[in-house]
Amino acid sequence: MMYTEVDELDGRINQMRKVLIQIAEETGLNSHDTLCYSQKLDELITIHQKLKIDNIQKVDQKSCIVI
Repeated sequence: MMYTEVDELDGRINQMRKVLIQIAEETGLNSHDTLCYSQKLDELITIHQKLKIDNIQKVDQKSCIVI
């Protein structure tokens, strides 16, 4: 997975946050819809964090100098 996927995921996360805020304002913090969107956002954030860690590890592996 490349950095472009991380960037794309950033956009999806930001959009999901906006939707979550709107739904929470309309239906309340404890509504079923708010909780569902919150869980989906959590999943996206978890995927995002894993992608960033994987990318950092790939860069580290490529930049190692073996003597």
